[in-house]
Amino acid sequence: MARMAFSAKFALRTIHGSLATALVATLLGAPALALGQTASRFPAKTIRVVVPYPAGGPTDTTARSISPRMIEALGQQMVIDNRAGASTVIGTEIVARAPPDGHTLLLTTSTVSLNPSVFKKLPYDVERDLVPVTQVIASPFALLAHPALPVRSTADLLALIKSRPGQLLYPSSGVGSANHLAVVLLARLARIEPGHVPYKGTAQGIADLVSGQVQFSLNNPLTSLPLARAGKLRLLATTGVKRLPLLPNLPTVSETISGYESGNWHGLFAPGGTPKDIVARLQHEVARALASPEVRNRLLEGGVDPVGSTPEEFSIYFRSELAKWAQTVKIAKIQIE
Repeated sequence: MARMAFSAKFALRTIHGSLATALVATLLGAPALALGQTASRFPAKTIRVVVPYPAGGPTDTTARSISPRMIEALGQQMVIDNRAGASTVIGTEIVARAPPDGHTLLLTTSTVSLNPSVFKKLPYDVERDLVPVTQVIASPFALLAHPALPVRSTADLLALIKSRPGQLLYPSSGVGSANHLAVVLLARLARIEPGHVPYKGTAQGIADLVSGQVQFSLNNPLTSLPLARAGKLRLLATTGVKRLPLLPNLPTVSETISGYESGNWHGLFAPGGTPKDIVARLQHEVARALASPEVRNRLLEGGVDPVGSTPEEFSIYFRSELAKWAQTVKIAKIQIE
């Protein structure tokens, strides 16, 4: 910029009138023009969407729900790359270290806002190495129980857990994951002592709940509701501030435990340094996909709320989530080396 400014001053001394003004405008406007052109050249190849969970889980389902519409709009293929493990750290690091050109993206959950507090050290800095593109969906958890348990409500389940300290087990997506900390918060408020069984993702935990190897769970309604409707699980409540419009007769946990609220969200991130116009293009196409009746109805029927927020809105929300979970993790004294 200093060289440009010097060149502009020199031009003003040697060229008169409108010709000088035009030259200065060209010199100073060149960087902005170059930035504006990046989105017009995007995408230039297949887009890789890293999902840091196994195939078949809620996050994978979200990715595969929006990808057909985005492929159609962007004119390039989109590959879903499932990279499970280490509480999403493996998949997140792949994207954090990827070229910032919009061709490698991360579709993850609120766990990305927990890990900076849960892990003593991460191989990336979420605020430096990731750019929030859009919040794709928001969802309360569903409180589920195995049908063999003699419980019909949140109060029944809490009383049973309290009568059997450490014996009733719940699965999570890993130590420090969103559904783990959601149960930690519930246990603290209800003064219960359940047993924790961490997995590398959500799908296996749900499978073990159906088989009875674990007894209750907090999980995303997107995969939980079909199993509850089939009688394979018992749906007791949801964990949002208000009842789901899809299930108006189903109470919230907060109707039994005042002040309790938890949930999950899925968000799309790009590598740090990705040009703003590419980020804006990606957000626009995600929002369009979510607005399509087919995708929107499918998500609503699964008990989740399509969002499609702007990059600015998602950035603000993401920072607030980082602060909230930092406090929760500190209270729970959870940290992974």
